[in-house]
Amino acid sequence: MADDTLRRPARTPRVAAVRLGVVAAAGAALWLAPTPAGVEPRAWQLLAVFVATIVGIILRPLPMGAMAFVAVAFAVMSGTLTIAEATAGFGATVVWLVVAAFFIATAFIKTGLGARIAYHFMRVLGKRSLGLAYGIVATDLFLAPAIPSNTARGGGVIYPILKSLCVSLGSDAAGGTQGRIAGFLTFTAYQGVVVTSAMFLTAMAANPLAAELAAQQGVTITWAGWAVAAFVPGMLSLLVVPLLIYRLYPPEVTHTPEAPAFARERLREMGPMTRDERVLLAVFVFLLTFWILGSALGINATATAMAGVGAMLATGALAWQDVIDERNGWDTLIWFAVLVMMASQLGELGLVGWFTDRVSGVLGGGHWLPAFLGLSLIYFYVHYFFASNTAHVSAMYAPFLAVALAVGTPPVLAALVLAFFSNLFASMTHYGTAAAPILFGSGNVDIGTWWKLGALISVVNIAIWLGAGSLWWRLLELW
Repeated sequence: MADDTLRRPARTPRVAAVRLGVVAAAGAALWLAPTPAGVEPRAWQLLAVFVATIVGIILRPLPMGAMAFVAVAFAVMSGTLTIAEATAGFGATVVWLVVAAFFIATAFIKTGLGARIAYHFMRVLGKRSLGLAYGIVATDLFLAPAIPSNTARGGGVIYPILKSLCVSLGSDAAGGTQGRIAGFLTFTAYQGVVVTSAMFLTAMAANPLAAELAAQQGVTITWAGWAVAAFVPGMLSLLVVPLLIYRLYPPEVTHTPEAPAFARERLREMGPMTRDERVLLAVFVFLLTFWILGSALGINATATAMAGVGAMLATGALAWQDVIDERNGWDTLIWFAVLVMMASQLGELGLVGWFTDRVSGVLGGGHWLPAFLGLSLIYFYVHYFFASNTAHVSAMYAPFLAVALAVGTPPVLAALVLAFFSNLFASMTHYGTAAAPILFGSGNVDIGTWWKLGALISVVNIAIWLGAGSLWWRLLELW
């Protein structure tokens, strides 16, 4: 599943109709408004369609794929876009990178390799509750480069194991015993997912979208460049945040000798690694190698991902039926291609440039650093109003990056910081990204604790990434 997994439509036709009405009204308000001077009418019309699409993604009267399909159909029939322009996004290489990575994620879950990795970390680190939390975070870190979905990792791999483990330790919301350890592990697992999503280009579905939007403004972000820049602040966050949660939201149980025994028992039940697991592990090593070295070797990241999927199909580790049944990947193909296309067309039609000229005139005149810090913090905390990383990135990444570049911010630094924040801001609420409702829905953490600790952790992450991170980025000559 993606950051914005296939969403169920609103529960009743009446609610769905009301939400669709709000979406239509949002688009109509812009569509009928006078076109500002210096803006092409077609660009203003596309902005109206785009805004309506983003409102639809937030309100979810329809699943994201359906919402995007309706939007692009309207854009074509209204004459806002030609059919060639409307379908151009389906040929974008970044779209197929994400789709291919979804098939790889399917293989991790189908073969059981993801669960096996989790149990091994649990077996080694699980004697104490803090070590157990680090084991869960380490599992997610290991899986993040190849699974572009924090929902698949947090909900599909981590949560089932976490739930079984907590029950075995006598801690479960159903029995009112979540304070023993379940609350601590659940919240730590979520905050770990937030950080690992920021550490790799292929760790969350909206990351390649951010990279594509940056490329449209002349800023190139490679897989290796992203990973290297995120390594130091990411590892610091993964070390500090679980410890901070342990201090502020401590579990009643601090020693968990049962956890390694639980993991060993599950590993015995799984038996030795299967042939398909070994194939997937080899493919995983292949993917990491060529994603890291790809820019130097001239090998595109999408080509590497497709080669990995091809290898699994050829060896039978992944069946073609598995590919066909991966509905979340095909759903992502639709909405991702549409969003990439709209963002590209808004730039080509001059709307992003017009917006940048207006805003940079207000912020310009001084050093770029204060202006960029202000932009970054606004971009971060506006996420309180979003229930989707993808919607936030689609709506705000390109204009904020354009303004950051206009005030003189070093291009790669601006693009990466906003991209990192496009994941880290999900730490604050129980709806910040699609993995949040799954883990919050366990009932192990009350909403007040989630919001208070989430707000504090957001400040800690910002301090780490802009503090230690800026020193690391200086060494990398990003500024």
